[in-house]
Amino acid sequence: KNLCFVHLSRSLSFFSLQTFEKLLIANRGEIACRVIKTCKKMGIKTVAIHSDVDANAVHVKMADEAVCVGPAPTSKSYLNMDAIMEVIKKTRAQAVSLNESICCSFISSLSLQASEGVTFIGPDTHAIQAMGDKIESKLLAKNAKVNTIPGFDGVVKDADEAVRIAREIGYPVMIKASAGGGGKGMRIAWDDEETREGFRFSSQEAASSFGDDRLLIEKFIDNPRHIEIQVCSIYYYYLVLADKHGNALWLNERECSIQRRNQKVVEEAPSTFLDPETRRAMGEQAVALAKAVKYSSAGTVEFLVDSSKNFYFLEMNTRLQVEHPVTECITGLDLVQEMIRVAKGYPLRHKQADIPINGWAVECRVYAEDPYKSFGLPSIGKLSQYQEPLHVPSVRVDSGIQQGSDISIYYDPMISKLITYGSNRVEALKRMEEALDNYVIRGVAHNISLLREVIIHPRFVQGDISTKFLPEVYPDGFKGHKLTDLERRELLATAASLYVAEQLRSQRFLGTPRIPIAKSKRSSWELSVRLGDGIYPVAVSKDGSSFSVEVDGMKLNVTSEWNLASPLLSVTVDGTQRTIQRLSRNASGDTSIQFLGTVYKLQILTKVAAELSKYMPEKAAEDTSSILRSPMPGAVVAVSVKPGDTVSEGQEICVIEAMKMQNSMIAAKTGKV
Repeated sequence: KNLCFVHLSRSLSFFSLQTFEKLLIANRGEIACRVIKTCKKMGIKTVAIHSDVDANAVHVKMADEAVCVGPAPTSKSYLNMDAIMEVIKKTRAQAVSLNESICCSFISSLSLQASEGVTFIGPDTHAIQAMGDKIESKLLAKNAKVNTIPGFDGVVKDADEAVRIAREIGYPVMIKASAGGGGKGMRIAWDDEETREGFRFSSQEAASSFGDDRLLIEKFIDNPRHIEIQVCSIYYYYLVLADKHGNALWLNERECSIQRRNQKVVEEAPSTFLDPETRRAMGEQAVALAKAVKYSSAGTVEFLVDSSKNFYFLEMNTRLQVEHPVTECITGLDLVQEMIRVAKGYPLRHKQADIPINGWAVECRVYAEDPYKSFGLPSIGKLSQYQEPLHVPSVRVDSGIQQGSDISIYYDPMISKLITYGSNRVEALKRMEEALDNYVIRGVAHNISLLREVIIHPRFVQGDISTKFLPEVYPDGFKGHKLTDLERRELLATAASLYVAEQLRSQRFLGTPRIPIAKSKRSSWELSVRLGDGIYPVAVSKDGSSFSVEVDGMKLNVTSEWNLASPLLSVTVDGTQRTIQRLSRNASGDTSIQFLGTVYKLQILTKVAAELSKYMPEKAAEDTSSILRSPMPGAVVAVSVKPGDTVSEGQEICVIEAMKMQNSMIAAKTGKV
């Protein structure tokens, strides 16, 4: 039941230790829910904060208390330090778990409340400030003998200086927000023009997301792997000796190379690439850095690793990261529990030799995004139907939403983190494939089709991956699953059987056949099924509870319980089991079916209707060549032209900000505004 915490059974006495009576969680979404779950196990009461649009959010319902701290924009709610301080006083919370973006300024204010016994769940101010600033963290890493990426260690003043520095380093370069994270405020530049544009957008995104527009530039490591080491450390005090003694552990690595727009999409632990010697060397450097800044909590040190297994320090995240569940799965530790314990002052219970690699875990980030647009542009809307695949063995879902929840433009479009665990990688990936097929999400676009294609791709299965995996595998963009001839026949047979099963159901009323004028003994149907650009004749005959379907001159046997009211339908075609979802249908025979993760649009007609359909007029496609239409919901933050201006093809017209990422909208042709 408590997947991934399998080793805690030997130390359940921890829960009897006194920690805190009440903890305030200054965060939202799945991570807030994750903290609340562990607090409930530990007997700690929780206080949730929320914006006005999050009043009915899951984390608000899960917490013992909830207080609204402002309107939807994060700067006025979840990052509103004054409002959060008032909530701490009002609720008398003894401890607070914070959004990393406000940790530094918040702890300075929180120190004023020390006499009231308020404790921060996480590292101290010095460690957060040092590691939260990429410039300072890189200098500290160098001093701690940690491998670092070549680059400019100071603050880049303007676009001209950015170009000069980039030329000195040598293209390509990475432009990064000093206070950044999560892929925001990052741009790769291959020439002077891209450097100027990257400086502009990165500084604007950094100011919007972190309130700090400082940038740094370093060499871009082409085609690397993104591997990170989880560390857990404590610095505690022996009052008698007046000394400070430090313990630190590294909890093995996570492979996070599958990314889009510098944001992780698929993670796993351990990595297929590392050998024991490299793993130990990276772990020891991660611990050395943690000790150098006197780090005291759970944190993550990120590295880039090249094909020769040379590794370079990227950054240290002083928070519980999104992908922490895969580490919990292979080590058996509850990292939230460890953070609370460390914050209370208890020493670490484990030694380095106690930390195992037990099995394999894979995490997919399920986003409300359209994967067919730049591997994922945000989608907004209400979750009209939502069902997590928790009935699949060894599946864990960390989410902060439920059926009826709204996905808005104000926050990250993550729906959940889907985690599967197995005794080995093959088993974990097979369970992930099954879990993705059984995940029901309706009302918004989602990236399940992309996730499924990634985990079954031969390169990924072989472990041949890098941060360039998506653009290399899909150079023309993601197009969905490409059906083999066998899979195409399976889909056509399934769709035709589903159509006939529904026709038969419509002849029944309250489970009893309607009284016919003349009894019908029909047992066969001749259909025409359109899929893509092809039209296929399909013959269906009923044989008990199954159907015999002829497609391309081949007969297939299709069986199912045909529970048409269920969002999930298990269908077996010639002995091969598939889980499908029928998303929509109409009276014109149009139907959408999710098959092998991808949604396919089909039209199913009787043979007569198909012959008559050629006389139906087709709606002319809209001419959009003279229109600039945003491919995603968001806010217009800049308009670069005015009515009457003449623009050239490729010229910037405006800038759209969505989920704190800025996107330049360009003219598709030369013309007048």
